[in-house]
Amino acid sequence: MSYHDIDPTELEPIDSPAALAWAENWSDATEAAHPREELRARLREVLDTDDRIPYVTRRGEHLYNFWRDGEHPRGLWRRTTLESYLTPSPEWEVLVDVDKLAAEEDEDWVWKGASVRAPEYDLALVRLSRGGADAVVIREFDMQAATFVEERPFTLPEAKSNVSWLDADTLLVGTDTGEGSLTSSGYPLQARLWRRGEDVAEAEVLATGEHEDVLLAAGYEPVGGHTVMTRALDFYHARVSVDVGGKLQPLEIPEDCESMIHGDWLLLNPRTEFAGVPAGGLGKIALAEFVAGSRDVEVVFSPTPRTSLQALSVTENYLVVTVLDDVATSIALHPFAGGEAIRLELPELVTASVVATNAFYGDEVWVSASSFTEPATLYRWDGFVLTAVKKAPAQFDATGLETRQHWVTSADGTQLPYFITGDFSRGTRPTLVGGYGGFEVSLTPGYSAVRGLAWLERGNFFVQPNLRGGGEFGPEWHSQVVKTNRHKVWQDHEAVLADVVERGYAEPQQIGIRGGSNGGLLTSGALTQYPQRLGAAVIQVPLTDMLRYHTWSAGASWMAEYGNPDDPAERAAIESWSPLHNVSPETEYPPALVTTSTRDDRVHPAHARLFAHALSAAGQPVDYFENTAGGHAGAADNDQVARVESLIYSWLTDRLG
Repeated sequence: MSYHDIDPTELEPIDSPAALAWAENWSDATEAAHPREELRARLREVLDTDDRIPYVTRRGEHLYNFWRDGEHPRGLWRRTTLESYLTPSPEWEVLVDVDKLAAEEDEDWVWKGASVRAPEYDLALVRLSRGGADAVVIREFDMQAATFVEERPFTLPEAKSNVSWLDADTLLVGTDTGEGSLTSSGYPLQARLWRRGEDVAEAEVLATGEHEDVLLAAGYEPVGGHTVMTRALDFYHARVSVDVGGKLQPLEIPEDCESMIHGDWLLLNPRTEFAGVPAGGLGKIALAEFVAGSRDVEVVFSPTPRTSLQALSVTENYLVVTVLDDVATSIALHPFAGGEAIRLELPELVTASVVATNAFYGDEVWVSASSFTEPATLYRWDGFVLTAVKKAPAQFDATGLETRQHWVTSADGTQLPYFITGDFSRGTRPTLVGGYGGFEVSLTPGYSAVRGLAWLERGNFFVQPNLRGGGEFGPEWHSQVVKTNRHKVWQDHEAVLADVVERGYAEPQQIGIRGGSNGGLLTSGALTQYPQRLGAAVIQVPLTDMLRYHTWSAGASWMAEYGNPDDPAERAAIESWSPLHNVSPETEYPPALVTTSTRDDRVHPAHARLFAHALSAAGQPVDYFENTAGGHAGAADNDQVARVESLIYSWLTDRLG
């Protein structure tokens, strides 16, 4: 059957009957061509198992967890005590049963989290999405009665809202209140002071941004009692104001400097050197002193060419700093009051991340650590001792598997690393290469039961490259490849593919590439630019029409990353690599699998639809799958994850052997 006979303009409206019928027919054909019921069942079993770590967030005396399993595919929001949690079988109190709620209200509810008032932990604003979209419905929840508030509740209809508790009867809110309330990216343009019982559209407007901004957001920092107003000009530049002494005043920092206010402290993470803090470093100063004019900032962390700041958390007395060193993590606690830092002693060759802290509850730190072949262990630091409290079981056979790190040279001479995992005692074999390369997102080693079962257990290799555009080596690692230099991401990616072949891990026809979102842009661009380097491409929820991306969904907010198609110089650069505009019938491409979700309101599904259509029209081998739910993640529950993942891995196995 031909899937390119439809007029491509009919594929652009998300819910047009013609587009939905086209997507359904092609998706059904793709699934029918790749039967994988045994794999799908195995993945579903692993995803639903009770034998995994229930990660928690501390809120007062309780630990909170969101949990999905076979009986509760939409999930349970629940809580327990520390004493119970440390036992093999904790006793949980269920607060919200999302499956029950969805059935009662006949809605496709997907849990998107909750904003809980601190430090009282008595009220929450629960976020529920229809089908996994970014836009959410917000409802107020009584944490003590464990029910939704019925008398004069705070509720918001579906929108990309931001909310913050000021007190029990007042919120700081940004939402869709009609004409003039949203930016060109579809996010809130106004910050309002919303009092209980008041129509949000009548609430006092505290500030208004510009239409071309990404968003304007107001938040309340409860430790020090500060209101913070952030006007995000683009992804990497913002203007921040803070309430000091009852007056909201601009924070005099560069627009590219990230800031965080914690109690009486101002924390600074500049992208370019500021006040003695190097680019990518971390500094701290008393907020009152900074506002008064002092720039005597204490440097907490200084990066090197091979290290970078990855994450920052706070406890009552410590700054918890996560650092990458050649893509290996370390975690150190720096006392606010000064003095020697405490380095958490974690196993070697694992990636560690801070799961949770609570500045109102002492110096407790929860840390998770894993590798490509070692499942996660959850640690708790109680202010004195780091203790392993839970360990996930192995969910695939990793016998004989190892991980190596190699460095390659890109076209402009830049050195970049990649990890490869597999059994190195045998010769060439199918090799799956991931990748992202954008938005300062760092890719670090981590355990995936799905990948292990569906790919590594079969004797295949998995490669994870650290391309420029990510955050593995600080701000410059990212800034080198934005806008008119975007092509360098593909040069990095191609260098990795070539090195995999040169080292004898795989032949080009044995290499499959996979990426989603910005990673889908990476893989669709690789397909059109150097098809001879690979044997198959999986392109998930991608950007592909880069001449119009800024006009769809949240696309306008990404122009600091990709460039502005309305600027002649930047448009010329974009046009040279925009995947949709470089599909050719003259070059033989390897097969591609393009996937998306109808409910993706972040990256418009037309990107995937149009690219699959163009490949088909050019006579190129392409399969297509569109999930009707799932949002930008492509899947909203474990059944959908198992469905999509089993399709992708079965398709890769069929294509690569």
